Amino acid sequence: MEIKSVKINVPEGLNIIIGQSHFVKTVEDIYEILVGSSPHLKFGVAFSEASGPCLVRYEGNDEELMRLASETSFSLSCGHTFVIFLRDGFPINVLNALKSCQEVCHIICATANPLEVIVVKTEQGNGIIGVVDGSRPKGIEQESDKRARKELLRKFRYKL
Repeated sequence: MEIKSVKINVPEGLNIIIGQSHFVKTVEDIYEILVGSSPHLKFGVAFSEASGPCLVRYEGNDEELMRLASETSFSLSCGHTFVIFLRDGFPINVLNALKSCQEVCHIICATANPLEVIVVKTEQGNGIIGVVDGSRPKGIEQESDKRARKELLRKFRYKL
């Protein structure tokens, strides 16, 4: 077996969600969840089949994001995984709906940070072992950092 790191380009202003699911219906069900979540959300979703023709299936409402999702999914080449790119919305707005989708087994990551996906390659195929999401901590939060965090949450209207 071989273990490798696949660097994922998350362009400025976008978020990515990567997860595992189990059925070709996934791409259409995730599309319905995302399109129903906000009239402003732009997205592309791709799903890698693990049997049959083993294609990367994709949907979305933004050509660039559909291309990014399908190319990223193909670069991972891990069966039964999905990749979502979001613009004009945040993962926090869709994660619970995605988790309740009957095909979704689990969410592996949701981020706007630089991302590396740790992939194992076997004779059978590839699988995601985990991710490196962003950078390691540089210190412990001080009072001024707490104030800045709270201001940011209020700026985004997640807190009053």
